[in-house]
Amino acid sequence: MLEKENLDQFSNNLLKSGKIFAPLKISQDVHSFKEVTSLGEADLDYSRTMIPPKKFFISPEEIIFTFDKETEEYYEVQAIDGPVVLFGVHACDLNALNLLAKVYLESFTDKYYSERRDNTTIIGISCTPDEYCFCKSTGTDYANNGFELFLHDIGEKYFVRVGSLKGYQLVEQNLSLFQDVTEEDFSLYKKAEKERLESFTKSLEMSGLQDLLDMSYDSPIWGEYGEKCLSCGSCNLVCPRCRCYDVQDYVDLNLETGERIRKWYSCMLKEHGLVAGGHNFRATSRERLRNRINCKGSLKEGMTNCVGCGRCTDFCPAEIDYVEILNKLRGEDL
Repeated sequence: MLEKENLDQFSNNLLKSGKIFAPLKISQDVHSFKEVTSLGEADLDYSRTMIPPKKFFISPEEIIFTFDKETEEYYEVQAIDGPVVLFGVHACDLNALNLLAKVYLESFTDKYYSERRDNTTIIGISCTPDEYCFCKSTGTDYANNGFELFLHDIGEKYFVRVGSLKGYQLVEQNLSLFQDVTEEDFSLYKKAEKERLESFTKSLEMSGLQDLLDMSYDSPIWGEYGEKCLSCGSCNLVCPRCRCYDVQDYVDLNLETGERIRKWYSCMLKEHGLVAGGHNFRATSRERLRNRINCKGSLKEGMTNCVGCGRCTDFCPAEIDYVEILNKLRGEDL
């Protein structure tokens, strides 16, 4: 257990483990993970950040290496600039990071992702769902791993779960700030979890979702929402599970030196499906929207590519609702 009054002291001690990044309110409806010197600066009761914490492991844009034609050498750019503490990550985002790790660490090892994860201490925190959350439906409202510590708010205290060896070491290093769990604490934890689960207002039926999408390929619903879609790519940029990226080489004016850049890319942009000869596999917004929804609903490692965070709906300028689309498809006579 961790008393809330001990949080500032805990954050002071965490600074020894690296720079602390926590959710800050940067405008009326937008939060972002920013560097803090004290957790008193953070808004730990936030619903979601606009950009997910994957940005700490897969940079939105980064130089992979620079090259020199004259010397015929290339120089890799350092992936990290020191250890980081990521404080206040929600369960849906932790589950998203766990799935991204399978992409970047299992099929092959991406050195940038690997080094950043090894140098990051992740501390999760419980949340209260708002009108956009449906992580209960996707089974990602609770995290079993992918964190060092997870704090459950039970009032005046945090019920703390330990998720890694590094997490146990953190507790040992701050032993005076933690207390043993009592029966009352455990009862409060179960009560808080029950209330959290009962507070979800948005839901999505997941059974048979892949088959539903396969059979709905020619549904007029894609055209209905495709007409609303601006093809801006906002849904991709805010999604904690989207992992498409583009790699581009830039040569300096001297034609001797240059750099290779990797950056996030969006399947909602018209150029995404463009190939040689000017053919475009997904030339219309209807096709691109269908492709994205199919991608999010497809099964990977026993889970869908969507963790139910609600960002794509919350931050869509056209107010397109992901859950609404799928619920309409399910209600359609196929």
